[in-house]
Amino acid sequence: MAAATNEPLAALATHALGFVKAGDVVGLGSGRAAGAFVRALAARVRDGLRARGVPTSDETERLARELGIDLVGLEADIELTVDGADEVDGRLNLIKGHGGALVRERIVAAASRRQIILITSDKLVETLGARGPLPVEVMPFAVPLCRRRLENLELKPTLRMQSERPFVTDNFNVIFDCATGPIEDPARLEREIRAIPGVIDTGLFLGTADMVVVADGGIVRELVRSSR
Repeated sequence: MAAATNEPLAALATHALGFVKAGDVVGLGSGRAAGAFVRALAARVRDGLRARGVPTSDETERLARELGIDLVGLEADIELTVDGADEVDGRLNLIKGHGGALVRERIVAAASRRQIILITSDKLVETLGARGPLPVEVMPFAVPLCRRRLENLELKPTLRMQSERPFVTDNFNVIFDCATGPIEDPARLEREIRAIPGVIDTGLFLGTADMVVVADGGIVRELVRSSR
């Protein structure tokens, strides 16, 4: 399935709307691509589509409320989550979390029947870690220990800062951005990082995406996982 367009994020959002049916509860991701989808969904809701959302961040919640999308929680039956990603490899494994919402994004995706990821073609990589850092969310109390253990894994952790202070997530945690370089074995690295006491989550989303929708120039195309 393909469509021509000159506006990649708008095209991705419009394409994703095709998967939303009347009465659906939709997980609303975070970031630029997900924000474009929230705006497109809100326009359809104003035109009469019955749909509700489950936001993955405080920022997305504010946007959805401002635009008039009714919101519910994880008690709802979530049909699909539409979100973005920072990197996508050939197996549709992801790195997420450059926007800082990785924990709630994972929870909402896990509660959904399907996860659909919207990206521009520059986010496609041969190997995860090749394009940017790997975010790791950490309890503030555990920062010194987590820093040492991440350094022992040769991940070169850097505490994310915002306005000269540590960046704080919606869950009141902090994030280490790890310069992993290309990750040869993402599953093993995820296990090693998660074994560190104080680590809440990593930006490695392995096997979660059912479909990745890619805007490449003037074309939108679907990449579908062969099995979940």
